[in-house]
Amino acid sequence: MSTAVLEKLLASADQLRLDAAEAERLGMLNTNTAATVRDAGTIKMLQPIRFGGRESTPREFAETVMGLAAMDPAAGWVAGVVGVHPWQLGFADPRVQQEVWGDDDDTWMASPYAPQGLAVPIDGGYRLTGRWQFSSGTDFCRWVILGAMLATQDNAVAQPPTMLHVILPRSDYEIVDDSWNVMGLRGTGSKDIRVENAFVPDYRVMNGDHVLNGQAQLDAGCTETLYRLPWSHVFPLGITSAVIGIAEGALSAHLDYQRSRCDSMGAAVREDPNLLFAIGEA
Repeated sequence: MSTAVLEKLLASADQLRLDAAEAERLGMLNTNTAATVRDAGTIKMLQPIRFGGRESTPREFAETVMGLAAMDPAAGWVAGVVGVHPWQLGFADPRVQQEVWGDDDDTWMASPYAPQGLAVPIDGGYRLTGRWQFSSGTDFCRWVILGAMLATQDNAVAQPPTMLHVILPRSDYEIVDDSWNVMGLRGTGSKDIRVENAFVPDYRVMNGDHVLNGQAQLDAGCTETLYRLPWSHVFPLGITSAVIGIAEGALSAHLDYQRSRCDSMGAAVREDPNLLFAIGEA
């Protein structure tokens, strides 16, 4: 199994940990961290080889996200979320693949997928309006995949309900800068996205239910095992890997802190059975 991407990230571990504190103050990754993540090829791990990607296995992707999150929780979270989007674009319409990656195969895409918008069918595509929360890493992305519900001409949810995944360029949506004011993982920069009556051509819209259950991948003629997996398997992997990595990093930091510490009586804390019990459970 290749560990090339993780090895590159580990080589920058000290700087990643240092910049993590600044990201918390900024409310987004700093430019150094974003460049490190990009240069290591982290976001391209699940990207098709034909567009400069690595087509890594899900395990390789998960272990890389875990390793990054242990060093910098926000960077690991962004990598886990944003890193799944090239996988989905890998079985989207070739025209939108070319639009996103044709000039720069390092282009990042944001989300979220929650269907917080309405897509009204019009001639040649859809008219999209809505506001979405939690667009992680969005400041460094030039495209976005947004969840929406198919709507009628009078802006009611169409029946039966149909979820869509809508792909937009940066010129068609607004990042709401003052919308990410939280206590934890501030560095993810998970701001709101707002769209007002944007036209989205048909080829940039995917049936969300078919993406989730794997039908879209089959319809696209995917033969690679990686791209035949359903979204419901791949996207949660990015989230859970980041959470596990964050927990492992916290435990490691705790061990480093306690290893040489003494209590008020001068006894080594590392010999405290109660502490060792708690560490063992963790």
